[in-house]
Amino acid sequence: MNQHTTVDDAIVDSVRQWLTTMVVGLNLCPFAKRELVKNRIRFSVTKASSESELLHALKDELMLLDEDESIETTLLIHPHVLADFREYNDFLAEADGLLDLLDREGIYQVASFHPDYQFGGTHPDDAENYTNRSPVQMLHILREDSLEKAIDEYPDVEGIPERNIALMNEMGVERLKALLGLGR
Repeated sequence: MNQHTTVDDAIVDSVRQWLTTMVVGLNLCPFAKRELVKNRIRFSVTKASSESELLHALKDELMLLDEDESIETTLLIHPHVLADFREYNDFLAEADGLLDLLDREGIYQVASFHPDYQFGGTHPDDAENYTNRSPVQMLHILREDSLEKAIDEYPDVEGIPERNIALMNEMGVERLKALLGLGR
């Protein structure tokens, strides 16, 4: 398990602030608030400094989720590996491959957040990229059955991305950078 340091605590604090301010505060994910309020989100900072170490940490988190149903979702924060967005984006296929290898595809899914997140077909400075930008790179492990239930109960799931893009464009990049705590 992780031994938290003051640095880890500061990283978790920045991620929790982002989650509270951006994800929940701007309602980017209408399903996040309930889990945050219920304290069912695990914030795990890994010391992984290579892709293979990160895969091992991801495997450990998946096993923990298998064992502990009180954890709804995990943010696996990896500040020491995959700082380059292209490398991070390429790694996502390996994360999905691990789900398949462990026979956890359909049980869990991995969502992606990165400080330099960029959707295909967008410019790096486009505001819509901020829907998936975070203060530090992380893998978000979600339980598929819970996600499907939340989606079934939400009246307009298909409208979420369009609404989020419109909100990001309305807010503008400078304001989003300030909310995210980025001085870039």
